[in-house]
Amino acid sequence: MKTLATDFLLKESPNAIAIVDTKLNFINYSNQWQSDFTPNKTDIIGKHLFDVISEMPILFNNAIKVGLTDKENINAGQKFILPSGKVQWLKWKISPIRNDINILEGLVIYLEDITADKRELELLQTAETVAKIGGWEVDLQKNSLYWTKTTKDIHEVPEDFIPDLAQGINFYKEGIHREKITELVSAAIEEGKPWDTELIIITAKGNEIWVRAKGEVEAVNDKPIRIIGTFQDIDERKKIELAHEEISERLKLATQTSQIGIWEYDLIANELIWDNAMYNIFGVDENQFAGVFEAWESTIHPDDKEKALKATNDAIIGVKDFDEEFRIKLQNGEVKYIKGLSKTIRDLKGKPIKMTGANWDITMLRSTELKLERSTESFTETFDNAAIGMALISPELKWLKVNKSLLTSLGYSEKELLGMRTTDITHPDDLESSTKTVFNGVKDTYQLQKRYFHKNGHIVYAIIGVTPVKDLDGNPSHAIAQFLDITDRIEGEKRLETLVEVTKSQNDSLLNFAHIVSHNLRSHSTNMTMLAKFLSQEEDEKELKNINRMITDAAESLSETIAHLNDVVQVKTGALKNLQSISVLNTIEQIKKSIGGLLEKQEAIIKIDIKNSHFVNAVPAYLESIFLNILTNALKYSSPDRTPLIEIKSQLKKETVLISFKDNGQGIDLKRHGDKIFGMYKTFHKHKDAKGIGLFITKNQIEAMGGSIKIESVVDQGTTIFIELNKI
Repeated sequence: MKTLATDFLLKESPNAIAIVDTKLNFINYSNQWQSDFTPNKTDIIGKHLFDVISEMPILFNNAIKVGLTDKENINAGQKFILPSGKVQWLKWKISPIRNDINILEGLVIYLEDITADKRELELLQTAETVAKIGGWEVDLQKNSLYWTKTTKDIHEVPEDFIPDLAQGINFYKEGIHREKITELVSAAIEEGKPWDTELIIITAKGNEIWVRAKGEVEAVNDKPIRIIGTFQDIDERKKIELAHEEISERLKLATQTSQIGIWEYDLIANELIWDNAMYNIFGVDENQFAGVFEAWESTIHPDDKEKALKATNDAIIGVKDFDEEFRIKLQNGEVKYIKGLSKTIRDLKGKPIKMTGANWDITMLRSTELKLERSTESFTETFDNAAIGMALISPELKWLKVNKSLLTSLGYSEKELLGMRTTDITHPDDLESSTKTVFNGVKDTYQLQKRYFHKNGHIVYAIIGVTPVKDLDGNPSHAIAQFLDITDRIEGEKRLETLVEVTKSQNDSLLNFAHIVSHNLRSHSTNMTMLAKFLSQEEDEKELKNINRMITDAAESLSETIAHLNDVVQVKTGALKNLQSISVLNTIEQIKKSIGGLLEKQEAIIKIDIKNSHFVNAVPAYLESIFLNILTNALKYSSPDRTPLIEIKSQLKKETVLISFKDNGQGIDLKRHGDKIFGMYKTFHKHKDAKGIGLFITKNQIEAMGGSIKIESVVDQGTTIFIELNKI
């Protein structure tokens, strides 16, 4: 039987408690139960539990069933989402009630709604995670350290990691950061001082991050027993702050060193604020500056005032931001060029309220630009009207700009030349110097002699002076080239050298020629004298006729000798003035036609390997005579055992063209006759037409043109003659 005391204690209990029978009808309940779970029900005695509390989690219903089986059920606290979508945290204890004879009479239900507390805790944990703020606690009595989950996450350690104080301190970066936290912890333990600092830790994964660490001491009887605090990941914010500080410092340094003035103009109050650089730029004493728009306006040069004021007004009304160059006039009369930029700041309604911007002195820049402009004009005038060739050349060796003198020297139009590279018309032997020397950066200036091909094909000699020009990064941007055409001088030197060489050769030849003339004429003279003596003494008619015949033969032989000597004289003189550019291939083809009958008669084969581009500097008649003599000799002294084969080839050398004639004829024994091969009247085969004058004249003709000849020969295999003549 219930007592009044029991009813009173139950009713006034601060907890939500209800007593139900085995049918789950209410027997009694506390005021707190009614307040928490049945606020709209005034009398629930005798009513069924689930009629009064309609929306409860299934787990609670199951717990009631367990209680009716005479078993206690306890839930320490759990989050439920009810069918209506409501989120509720509940904790309960359901205990069976037995009578005196131990029979189940009902249940005592202890039910508590802990949603408010749990929601606050959940929000706190969420905030901790989002803000990356963890908690920690040091128990100084047990010398233990506790970290919350967020603190462990920041340190990048697993959830089961159990730190100690030494480990916690060792996470701080070695050096000033670890020394600082050690000092702060020591001061807290010894003096009870709290701390709030920002330091760097090295996480378990080796990452370096900034953290904010706060700590406070709890003491009993002035003795510290516990340190609690927070631990926040501020790495992103700190790095932004440090970057901002660095940028700010750089900007400050930049504005100071570059003399950039910063200003701000309050459009509402008509208040103009300048930094120190502005006063320096405008040459104004800070104490004398009125600090209003009109004060700035008064410094503008009269010729630029209208433009500057219009640009200011356009910036205020929103046409465009201020971006102008203008001049100012200082109190001492000095004029400066100023570059100005600004932004207009507007309120929420779009009304302009403030302008902020920068000015910097560009006087030196403008002065330099003016000097550069004048220098450019002067250079252009000099470039275009220079008596020597001039050009601008890119690092890719393209012609960028050329003057008239260069066009005249090379024979090209400006359009033609600008479409080429310098290497397109450079002599092949000079390509390496042109590509490696100019832009390799070894020297500031270069001078070299080069050869170019004129549009009509002849070689142009020039002395080139080259000065590379570099850009702001020190890389070559282009080169200025001066082109002194020395073709006439080189050709004159060559003619002089050839003349000297020919003169020396002629002197040597004339000495040899004098011996030949003396020998030949003396032989004829002796023969004629002897025949004349025979004639004067002979009386026999038959012998007289024979002597007369011999005198006639001797006279003819003397005439032939004089003719040969005259040919040699003609070769030795007058060759240089008749030199011309002659095609080797055309001359060979012409001679081939002229001896077509001989070639056909002997069924000879001629193989020609000569390029159309091979030209020599020669006397046309001499060249024809030389080729004709060599080819007819090859046929004259061919081997009777094989079909005559003549191979003619040519190849370019540095300054000459080498022409070779190879036959498969009888050959010459050079061991016996090598020193006499080009002698006059020297024959090496028994042939009725051999007179020993052909090779002698050929050699003299070749040398008269500044060339050379040599022979290689093997008996019964053939002969190869090499002729080297100057090319064009």
